[in-house]
Amino acid sequence: MSETVKNRDQIPKSDQWNLGRLFTDADAWEQALKEYETRIPQISQFQGTLGRSARALKACLDFMDRLEQLDERLHYYAMLRLSEDAGDSDNQKRSSRYMNLATKAQGEASYQKTEIQAIDEKTMAGFLADPLLATYRIYLEKLLRFKPHILTQAEERLLALQAESAAAVSKTFSALTDVDMDFGTIDTPDGPRPLSQSSFSQFLLSPDRELRKKAYEQFYGVFDGHKNTLASLYEGSIRRDAYLAKIKNYPSARAKALFPDKVPEEVYDNLVARVRRHLPSLHEYYALRKEIMGLEELRHYDVYVPMVPDVTIRHTYEEAVHEIIEALEPLGKEYGDHLKKGLLGTWVDRYENKGKRSGAFSAGSYNGEPYILMNYKEDVLRDVFTLAHEGGHSMHSWYSVENNPFSHYNYTIFEAEVASTFNEQLLFHHMMKKSKDRKVQAYLIGKQIDDILATIMRQTMFAEFETETHRRAEAGKSLSLDDFRAIYRKLQTDYFGPAMVLEEVSDLEALRIPHFYRAFYVYKYATGLSAAIALSRRVLNGGDTEREDYLNFLKSGGSRYPLESLALAGVDMGGTAPIDDALTLFADLVAQLAAITSNS
Repeated sequence: MSETVKNRDQIPKSDQWNLGRLFTDADAWEQALKEYETRIPQISQFQGTLGRSARALKACLDFMDRLEQLDERLHYYAMLRLSEDAGDSDNQKRSSRYMNLATKAQGEASYQKTEIQAIDEKTMAGFLADPLLATYRIYLEKLLRFKPHILTQAEERLLALQAESAAAVSKTFSALTDVDMDFGTIDTPDGPRPLSQSSFSQFLLSPDRELRKKAYEQFYGVFDGHKNTLASLYEGSIRRDAYLAKIKNYPSARAKALFPDKVPEEVYDNLVARVRRHLPSLHEYYALRKEIMGLEELRHYDVYVPMVPDVTIRHTYEEAVHEIIEALEPLGKEYGDHLKKGLLGTWVDRYENKGKRSGAFSAGSYNGEPYILMNYKEDVLRDVFTLAHEGGHSMHSWYSVENNPFSHYNYTIFEAEVASTFNEQLLFHHMMKKSKDRKVQAYLIGKQIDDILATIMRQTMFAEFETETHRRAEAGKSLSLDDFRAIYRKLQTDYFGPAMVLEEVSDLEALRIPHFYRAFYVYKYATGLSAAIALSRRVLNGGDTEREDYLNFLKSGGSRYPLESLALAGVDMGGTAPIDDALTLFADLVAQLAAITSNS
């Protein structure tokens, strides 16, 4: 029977998220948007008053706190609706209208940062000590760090007014790759199946090599037909990053990206250096993969399929939730109960539909549920881990909202990637302990290897690519399609090693990674998993103290900088030990897999 991607209206409501905590319906959103629009002109009433007294500053911050909470609700509703179906014109219009007003609001509020920065140090010290501003003290202290990088009021206003146009590049990339590109269908033994951004990864997990090859060639054939457009879009994104860093007085785009988290560039460079040092282990893994799969040549489309093809593990969505909740029992009853209620209740948009954004994400906001977008498939074990991963993000949001004011509830991505991959580690340990089947164990070990590879090594390769492309831009060098492909091809050769035979189109992968449009983000996946491995071992081998340390990390929200909050949880990410330990674990897992498969 032919399998087709359903339209949104064919998905049962019970399998969709319920956005009622944000707005009951589109009409309620429209009314709130009107209210938002009427408040925007009121932003200017505080201009020139912020340094007069703590009370005057508080009046402005209170007003902005209420406005920004409304802004967040409007934004998340519009974004989530667009994620459900990017081809729906109402969703497109709603997102565009919100962005237009949000840009206007940012322009009106642009005076505030410069005016707060202009308050003399003695006066500001008094403000920070005043109980009236206790709620905003952390926000103000973090804002004051940016003083060397704040422009004049007029300049900041101009930049704020550019926000909508600045988003056009990544928005166009998403529209092109998620909606306009038609990948066609793939003939399978069960009939034709649609090839999409979401189903592509599933095809690459197939044990049928010809099917993988066909899907790979067809998928990248579509990207090859749009390669010049995609290269132009990515160049535009890089040029803007370099431009903003220069006018904001940062030494580089990377320095600008790392500054808000107070992460030294040495942390980024240490990650790259340590992964480079451990590349021989990665090359050994690919050689083992080639041997286990019985291939004369290892191809790019061979690197995702499980190396134990006889094992099939299926989970209905409900079974996946049950498995996850069992695995997370070391985190205590409160954590498990809230997560179970959310996953089986109103948090998750479970299945793929036409026009829906590919992949998965968690979107936690202060006044809504910590929503999760999935494209769940019962026969893909990785989707169980993905659900656990996004559940980690959502519980991080839940704890943060419960324990922090709006002004600093929002934690950094650096920290977020710990909370998500921590859950995956506990799920892996649970499933390994539960299984007595050596083939299942081998399958899980192989998956754990692949996850460390994808999250630490692959993301570090991406991080190197971002660094090199931005350095070229900052040095005034060319950024052509050929440049992107050459840089990426060199990295693929270094990371995959001698066992891999790359396709002519393999380097086009550089043009299909959405995270590249949010530069210097991907390294946080690698540091996050390194920290998560260390913390999961600490919790599994510890007791109440270790669990509470971890939960306190989740509760801290945005009250600390990430390296500080992780240190309190029990891991030092300023050093290299967590990365080395994670990569040593990778080598050990490769050795375990080799031993199991050789004795099978």
